[in-house]
Amino acid sequence: MSGASAAPAAYLQIVDLVKDFGGGAVAVNHVSLNIPQGEIFALLGSSGCGKSTLLRMLAGFETPTSGRIVLDGQDLADRPPYERPINMMFQSYALFPHLTVWDNIAFGLKRDRLPKDKIAEQVDAMLKLVQLVPYAKRKPHQLSGGQQQRVALARSLAKQPQLLLLDEPLGALDKKLREETQIELTHIIKDVGVTCLMVTHDQEEAMTMADRIAVMSEGRVLQVGPPADIYESPANRFVADFIGNVNLMDGTLVEDAADHCIIECADCSHLIGRGVTAHRGMPVAVAIRPEKIRLGRSEPAGPHNRVRGTIRDTSYFGAQSVYHLQLASGQMLKVSEANADRVRGDRLATGETGWASWSDSAAVVLTQ
Repeated sequence: MSGASAAPAAYLQIVDLVKDFGGGAVAVNHVSLNIPQGEIFALLGSSGCGKSTLLRMLAGFETPTSGRIVLDGQDLADRPPYERPINMMFQSYALFPHLTVWDNIAFGLKRDRLPKDKIAEQVDAMLKLVQLVPYAKRKPHQLSGGQQQRVALARSLAKQPQLLLLDEPLGALDKKLREETQIELTHIIKDVGVTCLMVTHDQEEAMTMADRIAVMSEGRVLQVGPPADIYESPANRFVADFIGNVNLMDGTLVEDAADHCIIECADCSHLIGRGVTAHRGMPVAVAIRPEKIRLGRSEPAGPHNRVRGTIRDTSYFGAQSVYHLQLASGQMLKVSEANADRVRGDRLATGETGWASWSDSAAVVLTQ
């Protein structure tokens, strides 16, 4: 018996889904995804990549041109939105301004004509879940943005949906509140155990909240995986460049073995501690995250994984400083250093010449 554990069974299956608006506008282009029960899954991409259209097809607000949507073994293709066991929370929250918090959460349950005692029981449970019991009689305008967001979430969860859809769930909040709410929202969803699919253009939001991420561009899914895999092992140039900061250096593969490869770029030679199973002479790109590069005045040993340049700019971000090192070719190399010490007198200043270096495990070779 193999030591590897089997992948969880798909609870939500998106099978070869297409949405063609005509005139060459294919918003979703043959997308297939398998999402297990209880997972928080993020669709991440820039505006116009097709992620919101995909979400709207799941909710039933758009009809697929072709393909299937299967939730817990049931094909949802012909079901109208109100017959789908799905709830969607919008970026605007869409709370009723004239209703109290309690009545906003109860709204969907009342429309379903549930008994009054059952409605009261469910609403009270939701208020406890999102920690808003003291605010039950307030109107939405009397709440902060984060509290309104929790009311909208409670209303979405009150009907106990099989699938929760979140459309840019924290987009209306300011940066500090958004960071605080990301963890809070994730804990609530996990406590309930609902399967959740969220759409966001915010990389940090996706990386913080999601178990797995699908990076989309021009209607297609380019890579699916846990946040760490997407960041550390991007599948192509687009994903590497879209997720976080990265240095991309074009070069040629000159040596490829099982345990290493060598790539020659305009400014330096890269020794990578693994092979890429490609042919010699092939054009490739080397991706290095700024935080994986060391910066100093002394010339590092060895012929590989080092480059000399001139500091052209320094940006201070509190927790870290980012240096822009201009190489001989004119390319800028970004180097990020943690500001672990409150005051450091040995940092390179703008205009100084220094050396950047990195380990043989720091870089990723991209063949597409």
